[in-house]
Amino acid sequence: MINEKKYYLDTFRVTDGQLEELIAESLRNGGSFADLYFENTTCTDLLLKDGEVNVGGFNVDFGVGIRVLNGEKTGYAYSESTDMASMLAAARAASAISDGSAGKVGADREDEASAPKYRGKPNPAADRYPMKDDWRTCEAALFVPYLAKIDSAIRQKDSRIIKVIAALSSQVTDVLMFNSLGEMKYDTRPLGSISVSVIFSQDGKTENKSVSRSFRSGAEMLTDSLLDEVVNLAVSGIDERFAAKRPKGGQMPVVMGAGASGILLHEAMGHAFEADFNRKGQSIFSDRMGQKVCRSGISIVDDGTIRGNRGAINFDDEGVPGQYTYMVEDGVLTSYLHDRISAGYYGVKPTGNGRRESFRYHPIPRMRATYMEGGDCSKEDIIASVDKGIYVDQFSNGQVKIGEGDFTFYVKSGYLIEKGRLTMPVKDINIIGNGPQALADIEMVGNDPTIDDCTWTCGKEQSVPVSCGIPTVLVKSLTVGGE
Repeated sequence: MINEKKYYLDTFRVTDGQLEELIAESLRNGGSFADLYFENTTCTDLLLKDGEVNVGGFNVDFGVGIRVLNGEKTGYAYSESTDMASMLAAARAASAISDGSAGKVGADREDEASAPKYRGKPNPAADRYPMKDDWRTCEAALFVPYLAKIDSAIRQKDSRIIKVIAALSSQVTDVLMFNSLGEMKYDTRPLGSISVSVIFSQDGKTENKSVSRSFRSGAEMLTDSLLDEVVNLAVSGIDERFAAKRPKGGQMPVVMGAGASGILLHEAMGHAFEADFNRKGQSIFSDRMGQKVCRSGISIVDDGTIRGNRGAINFDDEGVPGQYTYMVEDGVLTSYLHDRISAGYYGVKPTGNGRRESFRYHPIPRMRATYMEGGDCSKEDIIASVDKGIYVDQFSNGQVKIGEGDFTFYVKSGYLIEKGRLTMPVKDINIIGNGPQALADIEMVGNDPTIDDCTWTCGKEQSVPVSCGIPTVLVKSLTVGGE
């Protein structure tokens, strides 16, 4: 949602003149760039357990972060108050941390003048997350029946259910940004999430299933169709989970199912395309720009433009417009994910990936919605091409070494593939491999690209909401950790 400029100035109790004064104070001792990031976040949480809401939370976070760039140095300070004295103190602290020198100002100003500028006024018509029902003005008690209905509907689906935990969380953030280039950006960012965990018991054994859905939307997201989707997903595949066994391990082809398998793409490949890792020489892709990294026809995107998506942004946390960024296009590495700092280093335009957890943190290159575009193979043909292998559709507990690209992921659900058919359900296995090698070893790409709308959160130094996706793909060989 995008309100009028006055709404944001009033929310943070500042004026245009004060913003200019803070920038001037930030650069008084030198520096090439300074920016102000104001944030007002309201969070609410409800948790229903055993048919009763026994946890509720409400929190407001408010403040401003001030950043000063001076060559390779970054000064950052924040204030939880927007009175002028507190903000001026933060501006002076950020300037001091950046270790500015008045003698550098002239050269730095030339660099600043050549930097990309995004001075356009935020456009409500192009808003990627309009909000009809503001979470902040809705009574929390009105959501309790929705959670109770989820609980009841799930329990009616399966007599083996022994526990249901349903949670609703919402967040609305007002943001105002201003910098030394004269750019001002502002918007209001809603985020709503439904999460359900169900425990089943059969013949002395237990299995659990967790489902979530999250959107940049107001309370209007709580529809009957969303409820039905969550309920059906929460009980689907339980027979297979009770029947699942641990297969023999070894090197074999792996088919990754469409949607949630995209977390492997995010972790094992996406992080390696973030420009800060490459600028510091920590990524295995640091010297591969413009080179072929996988088969022709494969394209990988990081996208901030999907309306209502958890990873959507009107503009990033540096005021750069959200955009659709090809990292890999037709098999060739074409772009890293940039914030302003890395873009300046590489001499390219920022890609709108400068993100931060809150006003307490400075922005760094982060993903938004990362996914692979679809190919020309059907899921059925991909599975039929495998004589012996594994099909997996949900991962968890991944570990990745950015420098080497090595990864390990625990498989929550999947099947053995035998002679081109899905046979025995499998569990308790790990998929082990190397991200760049796995990317190079993708042999078939499905025509079923799917964005997964779960509550994905990326934790690279800071936590930010993201989403991911992938079509069905065949990786020629990965290590399956089984018996």
